[in-house]
Amino acid sequence: MEVIRKYFSELKDVQYERFAALLSLYVGWNNKINVISRKDMDHFYVHHVLHSLGIAKVINFLPGTKVLDVGTGGGFPGIPLAIFFPDTEFLLVDSIGKKILVVEEVVDALGLENVKARQMRAETIDEQFDFVVSRAVTSLPVFSAWVKHLIKPGRSHPLPNGILYLKGGDFDAELEQIMWQNKVFDLSQWFKEAFFETKKLVHLKRP
Repeated sequence: MEVIRKYFSELKDVQYERFAALLSLYVGWNNKINVISRKDMDHFYVHHVLHSLGIAKVINFLPGTKVLDVGTGGGFPGIPLAIFFPDTEFLLVDSIGKKILVVEEVVDALGLENVKARQMRAETIDEQFDFVVSRAVTSLPVFSAWVKHLIKPGRSHPLPNGILYLKGGDFDAELEQIMWQNKVFDLSQWFKEAFFETKKLVHLKRP
């Protein structure tokens, strides 16, 4: 939990309290429904919470912004971002019902009023969002095809509306297959833990 204070010292007490509550909530639910690998639970705040908050180092979501988290799994990056941006609207979706059950229970326990969770696929969503976020659920060409229709045209922030995708390793070949303007941010410029040496955030502008 101290790693969150280390990199985000400006948060309110209620936000720190919610971040502090995450670990016990996920330990409890992970014992019933395996949504996070057992070995990863030892690095919960770095590998999941801080990684999700890499998005907050690149963009400051304005009040009323609509954000869709596709393939949220147990609620990442959506739940940490919803704690960080309480005035932003989040919809978290996943095709696996038991994962959405965990998300709903965690959201309810934290009292997060800016989050909705649905068991559904991106292809079936019929509304649009300022940004779509995700953590490496598939290749960038496949993901961008899934969600292109879900992104509102235009710009509401310094970064144009589009995709914010957390991904590791070398994906230059994937970017070459997409006709979207892109910008890649190295998370290691903000977070000094070894985990982030190869971790990046990709912004893809809606064509």
